[in-house]
Amino acid sequence: MSEAHVHSSFYRFVALAEPERIAQRLREISTRLGGNILVASEGISAAIAGLPQDLADFEQALQHDEVFGGAFEGMWFKHSACATRPFTLIKVHTKPEIVAFGVPGVSGLPDPAKANTHVPPEQWRELIQQPDVVLLDNRNSFEFRLGRFKGAVDPQVAHFRDFPAYVEAHADEWKSQGKKVAMYCTGGIRCEKTSAWMQDQGLEVYQLDGGIVSYFEAMQARGEDAAADWDGELFVFDKRIAIDTQLQETATTAEQVYAGLPDEAWRLARAKRLDPAG
Repeated sequence: MSEAHVHSSFYRFVALAEPERIAQRLREISTRLGGNILVASEGISAAIAGLPQDLADFEQALQHDEVFGGAFEGMWFKHSACATRPFTLIKVHTKPEIVAFGVPGVSGLPDPAKANTHVPPEQWRELIQQPDVVLLDNRNSFEFRLGRFKGAVDPQVAHFRDFPAYVEAHADEWKSQGKKVAMYCTGGIRCEKTSAWMQDQGLEVYQLDGGIVSYFEAMQARGEDAAADWDGELFVFDKRIAIDTQLQETATTAEQVYAGLPDEAWRLARAKRLDPAG
């Protein structure tokens, strides 16, 4: 390809009265891009990519198109360069949730009655070095094995919906030990869905604002190497497969990531079905 694509990931939990109407408009303004966009009554989540100008045009429209009524104004877009074109097709779906948590009644919509759990990337290193902190990886085990924050705990779950059971099994132990929970995920969305529910379990919980990607970005901007806190690579849900702490694509393959997993064939088939080669 003559010009490199740029990857953009973003989400926002915001009440949307007409998800299908919003999804239809998104289909109209994203025809020059590739990726996946999910819309639900609780908000929007997306991982997309395209040529720089096409992506910039879409992000401007997302924030200012009148159909969206200002719901996405000031959106936080996390960008990374791509050696491999991440997506071939653009798909926009409406679903009951933008991330399935598996606990009825739990929404990621902000609750002003609860304490703010977000920790900026610049303060994350200090937090996770405190002795009374449990550092919890809020991702699937195959992601943890590929790369993780040093000292993090792997809940050993195969799907995000299994995460609540792990927390319930350990919450009393953490509370009796006076432990705080510092939690992270790839882009932040899984932690958004989990944090308020964990507060309801009586836990003092904090989440890395913007996720691992934002931490890598922040360290790079400060001229520091995130590898001081991170072991391995970061799995990304597109054709690049994995990136390093400098946000650069690695040579890791999907076959290597899923090797030895009982559902390896299923995950590989799903990846190809969601975005076939092209």
